[in-house]
Amino acid sequence: MAQKPSIPKGTRDFTPTEMAKRNYIFDTIKEVFALHGYRQIETPAMENLSTLMGKYGEEGDKLLFKILNSGDFLKNASDEQLLARNCQKLTSALSEKGLRYDLTVPFARFVVQHRNELQFPFKRFQIQPVWRADRPQKGRYREFYQCDADVIGTDSLLNEIDLLQIIDEVFRRFGINITIKLNNRKVLSGIAEIIGAPEKIVDITVAIDKIDKIGIENVNAELLEKGISQEAVDMLQPLLTLSGTNEEKLTSLEQLLASSEIGMKGIEELRYVISHTDEIGIEAVLDLDVSLARGLNYYTGTIIEVKANDVQIGSITGGGRYDNLTGVFGLDGVSGVGISFGADRIYDVLNQLELYPSDTQSGTTVLFVNFGEKEGAQAMKYIKQMRAAGISCELYPETAKMKKQMGYANDNKIPYVAIIGETELANGTMMLKCMETGEQSEVTIEQAIEKF
Repeated sequence: MAQKPSIPKGTRDFTPTEMAKRNYIFDTIKEVFALHGYRQIETPAMENLSTLMGKYGEEGDKLLFKILNSGDFLKNASDEQLLARNCQKLTSALSEKGLRYDLTVPFARFVVQHRNELQFPFKRFQIQPVWRADRPQKGRYREFYQCDADVIGTDSLLNEIDLLQIIDEVFRRFGINITIKLNNRKVLSGIAEIIGAPEKIVDITVAIDKIDKIGIENVNAELLEKGISQEAVDMLQPLLTLSGTNEEKLTSLEQLLASSEIGMKGIEELRYVISHTDEIGIEAVLDLDVSLARGLNYYTGTIIEVKANDVQIGSITGGGRYDNLTGVFGLDGVSGVGISFGADRIYDVLNQLELYPSDTQSGTTVLFVNFGEKEGAQAMKYIKQMRAAGISCELYPETAKMKKQMGYANDNKIPYVAIIGETELANGTMMLKCMETGEQSEVTIEQAIEKF
């Protein structure tokens, strides 16, 4: 018996109906990116591991999909290495390439590699799949699309304000109510400095980033496990429990981080971004959240995360500023900031809230019924004229029973059926039937084209 076909866990097939919905998402995001002056690029699905490794922290490195070298992939691995089962050393011997984990690091590589061809500041968007060897669960996949927009070559905070407007406009078009959470890595560094544990910044940010998931008590326990003193953890509490308006939170932060130069710089940047965004006006809720860290080591300034207000799901958009990501590829001092829309999670949110427009799934507009050789030949002439006018139509490929052809139209949600029988053939017309109402009218090809 043949083995039942399947796909890897954490991946999905998409039917034509589902693809129509996904294309609605991609097209909407593309339109907004273009309105803000971003231009599209693409990079390869696989990158050299030397490009990817070390950019996402220790945990991120573990989630990279590695690609075995072609041919005899064991030829560079010694017997001693194989017996020792040292994953890190074996990986370098067996694999030189990996699937991209996100689009930001490949973009940084792209900028360095093509820097003589680019004009700075350079604004790009990119919509492509990424892969992570994560444990699949609701809203978390091993293969998923990201829709990124980045500006590189400028440290102006006007870019952060522009990206917040992009986020607001995209979700306004989708009809999704969102909260945009905002923080600054400099504030987090200031917090680590104030509590006397600047060397523990990574441990602190990784832990506090889990507050929404595991609660503050478990975060405190994790901090203690990481070697942070009880006194430092106690000092951290008022910073993690800030409340009030964004302005009230900023005022409290100024008092708590007054002795930290880097912390005060972060507060200054946050105040600028929040105040100017408020002046322009956005529909989304903008919320300063000091616990927001996003766990990625390359953020150096603004940190952004978007939550859907009406659906229980993880972040649906995220991003931030990375002042020297290109430095690891030999190009220092190039600041950048970007956001990434999680298309797969947005897809799930739109499904749950049933927010797709009614015409999202539209494909064929008119199906021509096939009654025979002469009728089919006339239908094909009409079809050519209609397609030239931009109307999607098709001829049923067989002279099957009327019921079967009508069933095909219903199953594929085709709104109109065109019937050419002996009478219509003689009159140079077609009988046009609306599948929703059942209404019929005899029209010429010119009238049909005008109608649609």
